[in-house]
Amino acid sequence: MTASVADPSLADLTRAELGELLDGEPSYRLDQVWDGLYRQRRPLAELTNVPKGLRQAVGELLPPALKLVRAQTADRGKTRKYLWSLRDGHLVETVLMGYRNRTTLCISSQAGCAMACSFCASGQVGFDRNLSVGEIVEQVLGTLQQPSTSHSGAINSGAARGGAMNIVFMGMGEPFANYDAVWAAVERFHGDMGIGARHITVSTVGVIPGIVRLAAASLPVNLAVSLHAANDRLRNRIAPINRTYPLRDLASALADYRRAKRRRISFEWAMIDGVNDRDHDAAELAAYARPLAAHVNLIPLNPTPGYGHAPSPSGRIEQFASELGSHGVNATVRVNRGTSIDAACGQLRADKLVTIQRGARARRGARAQRER
Repeated sequence: MTASVADPSLADLTRAELGELLDGEPSYRLDQVWDGLYRQRRPLAELTNVPKGLRQAVGELLPPALKLVRAQTADRGKTRKYLWSLRDGHLVETVLMGYRNRTTLCISSQAGCAMACSFCASGQVGFDRNLSVGEIVEQVLGTLQQPSTSHSGAINSGAARGGAMNIVFMGMGEPFANYDAVWAAVERFHGDMGIGARHITVSTVGVIPGIVRLAAASLPVNLAVSLHAANDRLRNRIAPINRTYPLRDLASALADYRRAKRRRISFEWAMIDGVNDRDHDAAELAAYARPLAAHVNLIPLNPTPGYGHAPSPSGRIEQFASELGSHGVNATVRVNRGTSIDAACGQLRADKLVTIQRGARARRGARAQRER
């Protein structure tokens, strides 16, 4: 057996490519493997209706792209963060959040991030590389295949398999900077795992070419924009990509998207004390959001090592929401989840990678000194 792409994982293969790989096997074998992986969401080794020798051969040729390094739990077991190692040693993080009637899985599209948003830990670490389709898909499969926690009210992977499941591309990386792999993963989630398009959200910091492509795409997934400022001067500081795609151009692209998809756009707004939480900030945001009929999610700033500002006080956030409402803009104040394990919005940084890199540099420096 030979695979059609270089060094793929099993999740990198399309159904047609897997069919080529299984050429010579009974025709129903493809259905058994594909449905077992994606409809039943089971590991290859557990597909007992497939001969053991075939499972072993496929597994050896196409080993998993991710290896679990660490799992952490917060919020009395309702939030779990998974640190995954890629084959080349880079690390990514995934967060699973359980709610009363749904489960939300926050996944990464890149190792690190090049967008350099000032308050975001992923941007502070910097960019390593894009993830492959398989590396994105395996975050979902691997997370759902983890054993449930033992705490009362904890997430149960079996319930997640059968209940309302939301996938949000809000982890490490800018999804539209890796559009092709992200969209292929979206199609896998929708077409093969049976997750509805309206349960899938792609979040961008405002990369206009990706918004244009999404407007022309076949599936009506949700679009969220990390806005954080509604004037160019402030947004240039918070989200430097604004210098390339300024607010006026972004608004035009979002208006085109809304006309094409007839879907509500969401704006994410990290509430930063004294920076973007004043009355005139609310007035600017309302003037920007109202023509787009956008919904605003207000998120208290989460602490990160490289950003010195504090979150807005809770009273100020409520006043900000009321101010938006007085201007005709709907807003929701989000409750942060996973802050204690650096799993909340803007906190993902795969911190172990920083330690590994520093250790490797120190070892190289020591070795160079010995060789002198």
